[in-house]
Amino acid sequence: QVQLVESGGGLVQAGGSLRLSCAASGRTFNGYAMGWFRQAPGKEREFVAAINWRGSTLYYADSVKGRFTISRDHAKNTVYLQMNSLNPEDTAVYYCAADAGGRSPNLRTKWAYDYWGQGTQVTVSS
Repeated sequence: QVQLVESGGGLVQAGGSLRLSCAASGRTFNGYAMGWFRQAPGKEREFVAAINWRGSTLYYADSVKGRFTISRDHAKNTVYLQMNSLNPEDTAVYYCAADAGGRSPNLRTKWAYDYWGQGTQVTVSS
């Protein structure tokens, strides 16, 4: 069983920054591909960013490209999402997800992931 625990959400003004963290349990974290998704009220859960198991390939939604950065620290079993230049449209619950097989051909879809965190709220005020 894999547990994912997100942290770092909060309230920030437009133009500000936040860094989300996702701590993963399990000895095989290094083999997982990891992703971040978000869900705003009344909307579908949408892809934000993903990183392959090696950390060598990164994927971003067009809406966050150039503003958000995904990274991982294998020693800490943690994946991060650095969010800069935040705007009110970024307001959502952010979820961390793990592809335990680490080989999904499309990390942009929620169906690639086996485990999900409980989510952390990010609110951006105008």
